[in-house]
Amino acid sequence: MILHVNSAEHREDYRIRVEFDDGVTKDVDLKDVLEGPVFEPLRDPEFFRRFLVNPETRTIEWPNGADLAPEFLYEIGSEVERVA
Repeated sequence: MILHVNSAEHREDYRIRVEFDDGVTKDVDLKDVLEGPVFEPLRDPEFFRRFLVNPETRTIEWPNGADLAPEFLYEIGSEVERVA
């Protein structure tokens, strides 16, 4: 299945709430996956919060070009229960 990110918002620390195009919303904690040179700037909490959803790639992206595949975000995220 090909997934895309519809929206994302910073929650706290290195957590992002991500809404996917299949209707599922997940909280994703990225604290332990920010390894390697491209992700090093994201360890700064101020820089981490500067992500956006790229309308072309439809995933989250940071100003330095770092991004994460929607499938990866989906896999490591914890589903948020829907409120009726």
